[in-house]
Amino acid sequence: MSEVPGVGETAGLGLESVSCHEDLVKLLAERFVRADVSLRELQARADKAGGARLPRTTCADMLAGRRFPKKAVMVAFLRGCRVPDHELPAWERAWERVRVGRLSGRTAVDDHVPPASHDTPPPAAPEPGASASGGWRRRGVLAAAVVVVVLGVVVVLRLEGQGEMPDGVPAHVVDPAHVVSDDGRAFPRGGSSRFTVRVSAANTGVRLIRRLDVGVGLQDATVTVNGTPAARWRPLLEDGVYKWRNQIVDVPPKLTAGRRSLTVVNTCVSASGCNEFLYTVEHEVNGVWSIADTVDVGRDHTASEAAHDYRVVGEDWADRQTFAYPPRKEDWNVR
Repeated sequence: MSEVPGVGETAGLGLESVSCHEDLVKLLAERFVRADVSLRELQARADKAGGARLPRTTCADMLAGRRFPKKAVMVAFLRGCRVPDHELPAWERAWERVRVGRLSGRTAVDDHVPPASHDTPPPAAPEPGASASGGWRRRGVLAAAVVVVVLGVVVVLRLEGQGEMPDGVPAHVVDPAHVVSDDGRAFPRGGSSRFTVRVSAANTGVRLIRRLDVGVGLQDATVTVNGTPAARWRPLLEDGVYKWRNQIVDVPPKLTAGRRSLTVVNTCVSASGCNEFLYTVEHEVNGVWSIADTVDVGRDHTASEAAHDYRVVGEDWADRQTFAYPPRKEDWNVR
């Protein structure tokens, strides 16, 4: 007999009775706890197996109920947890029932989430022990882990209202006019992004404006222009509700005067990693500031990336987010 309640039930009555996102999350969390594996190891297993990628942030958000996974992602997760292939069809049927329910408006759970801090899985089960009470301790840990995950889902459901707002947005505190959906990329400490933009050779000043997700706090990055240190994206405090900000840095005029193109490199130096969704480049010509160029980052904007020779080193996340800017427009732009 299994030491963990329900081990033989997941592919039977437990899965066949799943009809909502919350129930699916509970069973996925149980599998994660049983697997006794880190998110990093799950990602490595998925990469080795090929097929759907399994970023750590995606896993963490799926287990917390903040993201309804694509079927291929869920299957990759289950395979990473060493779920036997013969059990996978039952999981796929459960996923399909939940998906149909979501499409018919019966659930209101967030599909898009911020690049969360890395390696934040639900509580893991203790290492196997030989004591007579070990089985009971494992039962307690499993139950506690599932309760934590499910409670997190309930909180999300309450915050997100009845689905009137875009996914990921708390409807009761957000002006719909302040909601923006955008795709972007992220990279860890030591990673970087690079792109080239056009400006007027007659410029007397240039500034870079970066749209970022401050749901990930304290992002810190250095900026070079044409190989010369130019600025720094200073750390901003985390905001878990109004996650969009436009951060501004000024480039020293001596680095831009007389130049028609600027190659910008952002190197992340913070443990929290760095993310980016859109760069707007403004220049001052004859005393007037105007937009010189824009770089739209993300898998849905590869044409813009290619046009600006955009490259990213060490990417560990790429997806779309739907968030809100703060209530006051004067708080949208920060330095």
